[in-house]
Amino acid sequence: MVDEVKQETNETKVSDLQDRILEQLTKVIDPELRVDLVNLGLIYGISLEDKICTVKMTLTTMGCPISAVLEQLIQSALEQLPEIEKVKINLVWYPAWTPDKMSRAAKMALGYYR
Repeated sequence: MVDEVKQETNETKVSDLQDRILEQLTKVIDPELRVDLVNLGLIYGISLEDKICTVKMTLTTMGCPISAVLEQLIQSALEQLPEIEKVKINLVWYPAWTPDKMSRAAKMALGYYR
C-alpha cells in the first residue's frame, strides 16, 4: 500500500512538472508569427532526466532563420524552473510540421481557416 502511494505521488509530481514545462513553453512566442510554440504545434515532446530537459521539436520550415533565437528563448523559459539546470533541443523534421498541427486558437490568431 505504501509503495502504491509513493508511486502515485511521484506520478503526480511528474505530471505537475510536465504541466509547468508546457506552461513555460507557452510563453515562448514565435517572433514572426506572434503565436507560442505549443499552440503552433512545434513541440513534439519533453523529457527530464538528471535535471536536463530535452525538448523534441520542429520548425515551420527547414532553414528557419530564427531557430537560434527560438532555442535561446526556450532555454531562458525552462531554466526558470528549479528542477531544470540544462536544456537540450532535439530538432526533428519528421513528422513534418503542417498547419494542421496548430491549435484552434493559433489557427484563429493567424486567420487560417480550412
